[in-house]
Amino acid sequence: MRVDKFLWCVRYFKTRSIATNACKQGKVKMDGVSVKPSKEVFPADKLKIRKNQIDYQIEVLDLPPSRVGAKLVNLYLIDVTPKEAFEKLELLKYSKDYYRKKGTGRPTKKDRRDIDEWFEDTDTNPDANDKEA
Repeated sequence: MRVDKFLWCVRYFKTRSIATNACKQGKVKMDGVSVKPSKEVFPADKLKIRKNQIDYQIEVLDLPPSRVGAKLVNLYLIDVTPKEAFEKLELLKYSKDYYRKKGTGRPTKKDRRDIDEWFEDTDTNPDANDKEA
């Protein structure tokens, strides 16, 4: 079975064309080498898929006859993605978390005043001056 079709069948990608594009962009690797969408997949192959800033690692157990339901996916693959990958994604979310939405423009007057106030506090803080000396 083709790798793009396999990834679509086991629901890693919503459509087969998205799976094909991921293969063409080098986001799907087999044994450390980028694969074309037409590369054949066999049981015991190990795939590495880069999706949503996570490197998923899966091991193929069997080939599905066609697209399978979400409950049956575990019959055809084992997800061996390390937990650190998911923890890294959580940290990334928290680092980007800010009270204003992305794309809302430059800081407001209140934002600017808060930033200026914060910088003034660090300049006049006596503890900060002791650490520099």
